[in-house]
Amino acid sequence: MSHNEMYSLQVNGVKHEVKDAWVGESLLYVLRERLGLPGSKGACEQGECGSCTVFVDGQAVCSCLVMAAAAVESEIATVEGLSPDGTLTDVQQAFVDEGAVQCGFCTPGLVMAVHHLLDENTDPSEHEIKEALSGNICRCTGYGRIFAAVDTAIARRKETAL
Repeated sequence: MSHNEMYSLQVNGVKHEVKDAWVGESLLYVLRERLGLPGSKGACEQGECGSCTVFVDGQAVCSCLVMAAAAVESEIATVEGLSPDGTLTDVQQAFVDEGAVQCGFCTPGLVMAVHHLLDENTDPSEHEIKEALSGNICRCTGYGRIFAAVDTAIARRKETAL
């Protein structure tokens, strides 16, 4: 197969040229290996674990299931783009403060899922939080601290909205 395809992707507000690519490469592969954005993690490669979650045109998707070449006309956001100045976002800070990070492998996908949830619903119920995170698997934490981090992020957003 030919690996001499070229296209552009808009990632975190920056246009990136993807050169010598195979059109069947996943968005996850291109982000990590071609564009040097390692935040999204590859685990199951089947869209079941959520570790590769990114936003494509504002929707949370498993980047392992999206062909990169199909995202040419889209705006892609990765965990690296949540806070371009390098500071922690409110959700990331809540994860740190609540000890919701253990091995860290699932954390970028969970952070993306929580941002997506809270950007869509400022006051989700416990059921809505669990539903929003149901596509993200963590093998370390038992989820209690992750849910505490979500609650902390919600409370802090409410405080700053006053």
